Amino acid sequence: MPLVECVPNFSEGRSRETLDALAAALTSVPGVRLLDVQADADHNRSVFTFVAPPDAALEAAFRAVRTASERIDLRVHKGEHPRMGAADVVPFVPLEGVTMDDCVALARRLGERLGTELGIPVFLYARAATRPARERLPDVRKGEFEGLREEIGANPEKDPDFGPTRIHPTAGATAVGARPFLVAYNVYLAGGDEALAKAIAKQVRAASGGLPAVQAMGITVGGEPQVSMNLLDTDATPVHVAFDAVAAAAREAGADAGWSEIVGLVPERAVHGAAQAHLKLREPVKEHVLEEQVRRSAGPSLGEWMDAVASATPTPGGGTVSAVAGAMAAALAEMVARLTVGRKKYAAVDGEFRTRQGRAETLRARLVRLGDEDAAAFNAVSTAYAIPKDRGAERAAAIQAALLGASRVPLETLRAARDVAALAARAAEAGNRNAASDAGVAALLAGAAARGAAYNVRINVAGMPDPAAAAPLLEEATRLLAEAVRDAERATAVVEREIGA
Repeated sequence: MPLVECVPNFSEGRSRETLDALAAALTSVPGVRLLDVQADADHNRSVFTFVAPPDAALEAAFRAVRTASERIDLRVHKGEHPRMGAADVVPFVPLEGVTMDDCVALARRLGERLGTELGIPVFLYARAATRPARERLPDVRKGEFEGLREEIGANPEKDPDFGPTRIHPTAGATAVGARPFLVAYNVYLAGGDEALAKAIAKQVRAASGGLPAVQAMGITVGGEPQVSMNLLDTDATPVHVAFDAVAAAAREAGADAGWSEIVGLVPERAVHGAAQAHLKLREPVKEHVLEEQVRRSAGPSLGEWMDAVASATPTPGGGTVSAVAGAMAAALAEMVARLTVGRKKYAAVDGEFRTRQGRAETLRARLVRLGDEDAAAFNAVSTAYAIPKDRGAERAAAIQAALLGASRVPLETLRAARDVAALAARAAEAGNRNAASDAGVAALLAGAAARGAAYNVRINVAGMPDPAAAAPLLEEATRLLAEAVRDAERATAVVEREIGA
């Protein structure tokens, strides 16, 4: 599957409500995986990292910029980091099966939508730049919101690539681009002051003849002087080389490099390269990392999914896990059926179990699909709640529709889990005796899936502005759960007699 990384930067690092709304906007698009959120109160800035197929990445970025434009007012924004927009910069990065040209096309499409639909002036930068003077982000952002407010529309050199020739009154302007992986890397000085940080930044930045592909500035964050860097090409200047250069310059001035931080996510080879260089290893460091070998032996797909469940993002959550539990139950029921058909001992039920095998396979696929749909439905609810409260009628209608959709998905999960419980019961009663415990586990999982799905129906209908729409959903959920529990208990009773529990 082709994947694009997108790393939008927003001029908000303090309001949890706004950060949650931005995350909800991004994850409301099916196929988006939000990998990381880093917010800095001193910078008053946040960096979101997500991956998605190209079209999904474009839509997610648009929704997040729209949310930022509704919630962030640059007229009152204060922070250490330079900024010109509520959504300050939105870069697309080719990840898998996507070229840089594809990302340039995405940047242009997004820029056109932001300008046309939101009235935000857009400047294309980096590989998407339409002129050499706009390749570097600092050049595009020069003057920041306050300066650009005066220049756009008055200075032809500041005419945007898309959108009106006037700055958005509260959301400012946005830079949209395409670039390779960039590492945002900060080194804090032990000793010295902001003046020293600025001097070191000037010394190490590429524009001053310092390190290649490095942008740098000196600021104070939390009372500590910081050399803030963007490493545009970690092959040209690896992370450890940037650190060593800052440390050497600091020591010449009687200070030192105290500690450093990475903002957002980086390719693992950048971190491994630092370890490789400093430890003087002859073999690749990756081959000696315990966790890497554990990941390889466990298989990436399950591990990655479990990491997603355990993450601080609300999806995938209980609804998706319930559907997956149901899918595993269906897989076990299917396995018992396969172990039953074609065996002389079970010839009397051969035809029946061939049918049940196909039914279990169908239910397994349906439950997997419902797991994906549950996450998307939850994201739609988050998007509805993020609509500003002053748009009362629109917000209430959106919440009602989103909660109705979010209730119907777990209701379908509950219905499928009920059917799987019936398959498990029959597998326990007439299937291969050697697989009795598998039939029992299928029943237990089906029961858990049904109960979990019922919980999700109940919690979603409880928030509906129109309670009349909730009654039939609750009635059906109660009936389906009772049937699922009945068949699951029927199966476990048979299994416990069979295995002598």
